[in-house]
Amino acid sequence: MHLAVAANENLAEFSNLLIRSAMAVYALAFVAHIVEWVFGSRSRVARTAAALRAEGARSAERTGAAEGVSVTVRTSGGTSVLDRPKVVTRSAAGRRADLPDGPGAAGGDERGDLYGRIAVSLTVLAFLLHFAAVLTRALSVQRAPWGNMYEFSTAFSMVAVGAYLGFLVARKNVRWIGLPLVTTVLLDLGLAIVVFYTESDQLVPALDSYWLWIHVSLAIVCGALFYLGAVATLLYLFRDRYEAKLEAGGKPGAFASSVLERLPSAASLDGFAYRINAAVFPFWTFTIIAGAIWAENAWGRYWGWDPKEVWSFITWVGYACYLHARATAGWKGRRAAYLALIAFLCFLFNYYGVNVFFDGLHSYAGV
Repeated sequence: MHLAVAANENLAEFSNLLIRSAMAVYALAFVAHIVEWVFGSRSRVARTAAALRAEGARSAERTGAAEGVSVTVRTSGGTSVLDRPKVVTRSAAGRRADLPDGPGAAGGDERGDLYGRIAVSLTVLAFLLHFAAVLTRALSVQRAPWGNMYEFSTAFSMVAVGAYLGFLVARKNVRWIGLPLVTTVLLDLGLAIVVFYTESDQLVPALDSYWLWIHVSLAIVCGALFYLGAVATLLYLFRDRYEAKLEAGGKPGAFASSVLERLPSAASLDGFAYRINAAVFPFWTFTIIAGAIWAENAWGRYWGWDPKEVWSFITWVGYACYLHARATAGWKGRRAAYLALIAFLCFLFNYYGVNVFFDGLHSYAGV
């Protein structure tokens, strides 16, 4: 018995060491991402080419609009054939489809791209250490490693990094998330170690259920993906304002010209955020339903207006309003983006604020 307890304590200490090691590697990835952006700010080659392509597209559009048609003549066996004219039209109102995505943080600079690849490699290494830390924590407590705020925080940031790396493996253009992601992960792990740290212990009876694996794991995955959507939404607001200023003939400042022009277009950022939020929303709905079923098993009622339950529902309403706004013509664009950010702030308050500032049936979360 004493040997088993000592082994579990050693695993818990090893988990803490792995978390600190992961933080050190994340810090190196943070520096590499910063260097990538710095070198990218010096490179004008790719950005100039992108601007020329955009200007060429606009010129072609204006020419086509003026002439009305575009006629192609091809020769086949000495006979001239006129292809069917193609009418050049502008895309749907409100979309700047002729603006290409920016060249990324590296800005087309080879050294910047090298540091960006180093940053991704370091993020992979940090993720492996992070995953090992969560796994050894689970072995030390012999249960799901998210029974308190410390464990939830470490698992939450691990899933966020895993989702980001998954998008990269799928060859999605998401390396621009790298810098805000590792910054947030460092803050989250720092809070987990300094503020939320809880010694390895067994669960209170209400949490000792297989629903812990279902309900809490879903909440972690949904929150991590909502975070990626929130980052894209926030950057969309900045990029959209930058594009609107260019469209109005204004001249953005040096910071905007250096940073925002390298991001994906506002339409791409908006689409990325919408696809994530729309895909995750049904799973968040099921998370709340699973929590209600677990509550009935643990406390004999499905819903009791506990602060955690209330704010989970408020978060659900926020994202439901966002998705409804996207389907409503007058609320697309920036208005819908504001709703998405408000919904994510509700999730964050449910994550941190409810556990810290409220007493309720969920107050056993180790804070």
